[in-house]
Amino acid sequence: MFEALEALTDRNSDRRDVAAAVLGDLLRGAVLDADAARLVVGRLVSVAVDEPVTKVRESALNAISEAFNRYDFPLALVEPLAAAMPTMERELLVHTLYILGATHDPQARPLIAPYLRHLDPVVREEAQLAAAAITAVESRGLTRSS
Repeated sequence: MFEALEALTDRNSDRRDVAAAVLGDLLRGAVLDADAARLVVGRLVSVAVDEPVTKVRESALNAISEAFNRYDFPLALVEPLAAAMPTMERELLVHTLYILGATHDPQARPLIAPYLRHLDPVVREEAQLAAAAITAVESRGLTRSS
């Protein structure tokens, strides 16, 4: 894990991309405890926000998305992604909207709402799914907050 975290800062974008994928494998396999998973996701969020290479950003977002299948993360951990959303391409937006919805935090709703009217129908659909994920949890009385 630490070697892959270190590789996220490598000068070579292919190595950064592989590192994000390796961390995604660790998260997907649920081999990390909750604290380690939060550390990894926090670093991947930073990569997704600050990384100049789209394929590395997408690998980081994919890893975060898949982590939600095994772990619960608060909105506060992934909320920095929202600041980068206006400049994201469709694939990155789709991952980010999924991530925001996967927090099941009602406070993510205002971050998702602008994308319900996005020009791209794929982005609109993902925004609807993200909002629905929050609503479904709310209707069962299981809301989470950061």
